[in-house]
Amino acid sequence: MDTRSEIEKLKKLISSGKVSSVNEISDLVLEVSKDTTQSKHCYVAIVDPENKDSVGISFSHMTGECENYRKIGEARFPVRKDGTYGGLLGYSLDTGKSFYIKNPESHSASHGIPTGHVPVDQFLSVPVINEGDILGQIVLGNPEDDYDDYDLEIVEEIASIYGSFIKRALY
Repeated sequence: MDTRSEIEKLKKLISSGKVSSVNEISDLVLEVSKDTTQSKHCYVAIVDPENKDSVGISFSHMTGECENYRKIGEARFPVRKDGTYGGLLGYSLDTGKSFYIKNPESHSASHGIPTGHVPVDQFLSVPVINEGDILGQIVLGNPEDDYDDYDLEIVEEIASIYGSFIKRALY
């Protein structure tokens, strides 16, 4: 796969106006992110402009029988009273920093995987930032090969494209 051409296609689709909804662009971001990093799982979220919850818009089948997902019926992670999200999923949102890790449960922010969630042996997370505002997140898991700095760089570029669209569409 030619990573650069995939990213260029994503840019052209967005600038053409043929992609008009957050759901459509989120689905495209999911596919391009998964394909370019050869990941089995992906989660693409926005930060709700009204209540600041992190809301999963597009995701691969990774929730399995996840008890947290079943309780609320959607992938919504409420912002805490102190303005943080907590946990490994919230780490990029809380710090504004991208990262990847081979053994996610060893990360200091990890609280483990909820019961029923698919096992995650590698994890990559990139906050979606535009003009200093955190607008969402792209999370990937279980690549064919180990994540590296190139994967992080590519997903950061995809996140930048996604952030520009979200800013125009929701703010």
